[in-house]
Amino acid sequence: MDFVKMHGLGNDFVVIDGRRYAADWPRLAVALCDRHFGVGADGFVLVLDSEKADFRKRIYKPDGSEAEMCGNGIRCFAKYVYDEGETRRREVLVETGAGLLPIAIQTDGQGAVVGVTVGMGPPRLRPTEIPVALEGQRALDVPLRLDEGIEVRFSAVSMGNPHAVAFLDQPVESFPLERIGPQVEHHPLFPRRVNFEVCNVLDRRNLHVRVWERGAGLTLACGTGACATVVAARVHDLVDDEVAVRLPGGTLRIAWDGRDEVRMTGPAVTVFRGAWPNGTQ
Repeated sequence: MDFVKMHGLGNDFVVIDGRRYAADWPRLAVALCDRHFGVGADGFVLVLDSEKADFRKRIYKPDGSEAEMCGNGIRCFAKYVYDEGETRRREVLVETGAGLLPIAIQTDGQGAVVGVTVGMGPPRLRPTEIPVALEGQRALDVPLRLDEGIEVRFSAVSMGNPHAVAFLDQPVESFPLERIGPQVEHHPLFPRRVNFEVCNVLDRRNLHVRVWERGAGLTLACGTGACATVVAARVHDLVDDEVAVRLPGGTLRIAWDGRDEVRMTGPAVTVFRGAWPNGTQ
């Protein structure tokens, strides 16, 4: 199987044209994403045909679970289909587990992809849509008790996948995310598990965020996580409509007017190409 290794702000993926091959995709994802015995990645992205859009994207996590959506992954997906000549258009529609998403591809004078803007759709704030096992119209500033007497307060947002966002007074670098993240991800409040973001509000146009990704663990960046954090911050009136979200791997530009779809802009980079033995899963 021919593959391309890509990343968006260090959040890395193995991308394969799934129209050319047949495999046990969840099992293959576990093998490919292994950083010691496989290629190594935070996710495995499949390019597929769609009856509703120009393309269909599926994404699997390193544990073999399928995610509804991935913001950095969809930017890499867009660069892949453009670079591979699957489309010459700079505006395409992609079918995802979170719905149909419009994508705008930015290129330089030589036709190289330099950035991708994704219409991420409107956020969902109702607990039943996220999902989170709480009642009410929204789940904002909810206390969550964890092991060792630790309590975090989170706001729940869905960007097609579930997120719990915690705003911290302490620097996000000093928060023990590697220890607390798994507890939040698997907490009974979240029936489909959850992505967990910790955030420092630097000012009304700048956030500093770290992410524990569902099914992947600590990652250098998370596009949907950046979007969910901006939504939660704006709902709490902590930021303006356009925000720079600084993540360990770099910065994403997120725009949300408080009503319509969230828009995310960031880079996508090809690392290398390779071939994986078909049938080796």
